[in-house]
Formats: sequence, structure tokens, C-alpha cells
Amino acid sequence: MTFDPTTLRYDERGLIPAIAQDHASREVLMLAWMNAEAVARTIETGRVTYWSRSRGAFWVKGESSGHVQRLVELRLDCDRDCLLALVEQTGPACHTNRRSCFYTALRGGDEVEILQPEA
Repeated sequence: MTFDPTTLRYDERGLIPAIAQDHASREVLMLAWMNAEAVARTIETGRVTYWSRSRGAFWVKGESSGHVQRLVELRLDCDRDCLLALVEQTGPACHTNRRSCFYTALRGGDEVEILQPEA
């Protein structure tokens, strides 16, 4: 069956959440948003493409930073309203220069940074 990105369940803004996960380590790297065109571009190019809500424009991960996400596999959840992009990550995924955007843990009621910025 050929995949059609318009069959996904997008929100009222035409967006769907996309979680990026390292394909080898299974570490969750980040969450961003895609629209149907970003999904299609990602599949076509193999470079993960998101929709920037703040800029109102497409955002190819790593285009300016060099911290590229190469798509290994794209998965759909059972409700077709969320995507999981298994990626090969080059450099940090987070704009704070950390490997993952999920670098703050709640431990005993305190926020603890568990990842430091990469050098």
C-alpha cells in the first residue's frame, strides 16, 4: 500500500507532532511539528523536515547548524495523529547544543539538568 500523508490526522492548524528518536540508541531527541508537505519532503529527501510554528516556514533539521537528522524510518502511531522519526543524528539535536531536548529531569520535586551542552 502506498503511503499518502494526507491520511494522517492533523490538528486544526494542519500540524502533526513528530518525535525524533535515535535509531541506534533509541534515545528520544526532540519533538517538533510537521504538516503534510513536511512529511512528504522528509520521505522524498531522507532529510527530516519540520514546520516551524514561530517562523511559519519549513525547517530542514541541520540546514544551518550542520546537526542533520537523516531519516532511517518513519512510523505512524495507531491513531495516525503522531509520528515517530527514527533518525541518524549528527551532532546535538537540541538548539541548546545538547544531545536531546529532554535534558531536565524532575527528581524529588527538583529540576535537575542531566545533560550538559556539547563542546
